[in-house]
Amino acid sequence: MPSAVRFGVNYTPSEGWFHHWLDFDLDCVRADLDSIVALGVDHIRVFPLWPYFQPNRTLIRPRAVEQLVALADAAAERGLDVNVDGLQGHLSSFDFLPAWTRTWHRRNIFTDPEVVEGEAVYLRTLAAALADRPNFIGMTIGNEVNQFAARPHPDPDRITSEQAELWLSRLLSACAEGAPGRLHLHASYDAAWYQDDQPFTPEHSARLGDLTAVHSWVFNGTAQRHGRSGTATEHHAAYLIELSKAWAEDPHRPVWLQEVGAPAPLIPAGHAAAFAEATVAAVLDCPDVWGVTWWCSHDVSRDLADFPRLEYGLGLLTNDRRPKPSAATLTRIIKEHPASGPAPRTTALVVDTTAGRWVCAPGGPVFEAFARLTADGARPTTVLASRAHDRDHLAARGITDVVTPDQVTK
Repeated sequence: MPSAVRFGVNYTPSEGWFHHWLDFDLDCVRADLDSIVALGVDHIRVFPLWPYFQPNRTLIRPRAVEQLVALADAAAERGLDVNVDGLQGHLSSFDFLPAWTRTWHRRNIFTDPEVVEGEAVYLRTLAAALADRPNFIGMTIGNEVNQFAARPHPDPDRITSEQAELWLSRLLSACAEGAPGRLHLHASYDAAWYQDDQPFTPEHSARLGDLTAVHSWVFNGTAQRHGRSGTATEHHAAYLIELSKAWAEDPHRPVWLQEVGAPAPLIPAGHAAAFAEATVAAVLDCPDVWGVTWWCSHDVSRDLADFPRLEYGLGLLTNDRRPKPSAATLTRIIKEHPASGPAPRTTALVVDTTAGRWVCAPGGPVFEAFARLTADGARPTTVLASRAHDRDHLAARGITDVVTPDQVTK
């Protein structure tokens, strides 16, 4: 099977972080893009900050949209495709929600009819502005928007899973109306797979949108439990990819590893390159991977205050655009990546979430059994308990052996 794996980075501007939209400098953007394209990647993920682009519900700033298009055009000049995240939303521990949804205008961003209509118009506008650009991949509704809907957010907009599905469907449709025929998706952080009271569910991730997005961060208990070079740590991204397939209705639904990075101090700077190598190697052994997009392109400047410690050093490039050892590792992997994709994963681990999604989280029986199988040399995937005896489903995925977590951990 031909391999179509894409490699990219999440674009974090080297000057001003995402606040660069306030002082947009196309020359600085071009210099950043030059340093990115030298890595050998083929795409970037771009983050407009929602309050800067839509400061009032009925005002989408034309100049901001023009700047987004200018960035996309500069990327095209360098052979880079662009995915755009619309609702920012949440980035690197900071929330960016427009004033018309907060405090005196406090409204639920998922259910209030006027807010949702404003979001739909905004996403449709961004998509339409880029629809004729050949290098435009499509829209992601927003970055990890599920974090606004449940704990540990300090002020969540509570909704049901049914309301989450209605919201996702409405906004995915808005993206498609703006740019028909492009890839449009949504992105949740791993609480969608692991947290019992999270209204955004595995079904939503694996069944809504044109492909599944997973975000892999090992500070979620994985590296704390298994160490920086433990099997579960180095295979966490691959685990999320294969876990997502349990819920997918299409047996070959594409999965995009849309975020993955090496967070210090759990992954020390001196170990980041080794972590990147092991993580990406494991991911490339997963069938049906659409792409790998590293977090992130450039470091956060130490001149900017109040970021969590781990956020400052996640870049493949420094603030003065010099590549780090992890950048060289990723470049080599891209050059050496084989033209053919991996064989099917024939062993499936049964996922039964009757007791809750916690069984899939670090320390849970599904998570730990997957790590044990991997450490023993198997190449596991997952299957829902309700499909574990569905011969047609298993055959479509190339699965020949089905095991339960208790069989693995005995």
